[in-house]
Amino acid sequence: MSDFVTRLSERGMLHQCTDEAALRAHLASGTRRAYVGYDPTADSLTIGNLVTIMLLRHWQESGHAPVVLMGGGTGLIGDPSGKTAERELLTEEKVRANVESQKRIFSRLLDFSDTGDRAATMQNNADWLTKLGYIQVLRDVGKHFSVNQMVQRDSVRKRLEEREHGISYTEFSYMILQAYDYLHLYRESGVTLQMGGSDQWGNIVSGCDLIRRAVADEMDATETRHRALQANAQGSDDEMSEFAALVAEDAAHESRGVRSGDRHRSFALTTPLVTKADGGKFGKTESGAVWLTAERTSPYAYYQFWLNAADADAERFLKVFTLLSVDQIAAAMAEQAANPGARPAQRLLAREATDLLHGKAEREKAEAAAAALFSGEVGSLDERTMAEVFATV
Repeated sequence: MSDFVTRLSERGMLHQCTDEAALRAHLASGTRRAYVGYDPTADSLTIGNLVTIMLLRHWQESGHAPVVLMGGGTGLIGDPSGKTAERELLTEEKVRANVESQKRIFSRLLDFSDTGDRAATMQNNADWLTKLGYIQVLRDVGKHFSVNQMVQRDSVRKRLEEREHGISYTEFSYMILQAYDYLHLYRESGVTLQMGGSDQWGNIVSGCDLIRRAVADEMDATETRHRALQANAQGSDDEMSEFAALVAEDAAHESRGVRSGDRHRSFALTTPLVTKADGGKFGKTESGAVWLTAERTSPYAYYQFWLNAADADAERFLKVFTLLSVDQIAAAMAEQAANPGARPAQRLLAREATDLLHGKAEREKAEAAAAALFSGEVGSLDERTMAEVFATV
């Protein structure tokens, strides 16, 4: 089992971690589960989201089990992070349609068919969030949150400072729902790590804190009852049944890799937000955002986006958006330094990134289309490829 944290560090993909030494020890002792959440604000995802999908891919290749969390519940609220004004609320039907449309992206990048412990799984937080009662949330979850700390979160503070926009109670509550997601996955699926972009650090840490508080309280109450039942060896049938249930619960936690002495431990990890060396916005072209589905961004346009990367960005993009080893990337950069005009690093980046998302066949079509456009011999292109090429000229 390769070292996940070291892998991220080598690739410049590790930004923050709650306790790196403890996380390394945690991962070394068995197969673990980690998740990243995705809000269905559109029917596709962009290459900005691809950064965290690559986190899950490296997680799986390191011998652990990735969990993709679709935000069918939180998508009804909207994440205020990075927004200067209130989001327009989506209908339930639109959120469900977006969730279904986004699912196909992950099957291209993660292995859901693995029969072992490292198989990827997908869950939808609508399955539990929409069933929560308001009073239940206030009593069992809200009591663990300090409003003083919540208003200090960047996503909230910036909105409060801009009085003309402000923030609604709806969006203010988003971090509570995200924290509850982590608690739910921790309890029900043995997830012990939440990952995301650096802009999600506050929300993720809130989840860790909720787990520490809520699960510690539960453990204290359970262990007190456990000891009482153990001491009463001649207890009633009901008490003995309760004792057996507690023992079974301990065994269930153990089977999910959460040992009793470590049950309240959870971890947070973020990756840097990707930026362009020239200060321009990453993932944008003249025609708009670069998407991860062919209907929104064709394989040809996707290939061209990476091919047109600046020299100053090539090495970093190779580390983040491909699975090439750091040694292979170093060799490519040496070749680039020797012959920068041939742009070998960008060509390698375009090939590897397009293969990963769209497959080798679509990448070869994109290369053929680029060659035909350059030479003027476009008669060999099929109708679809011809349309894609000239749509981006």
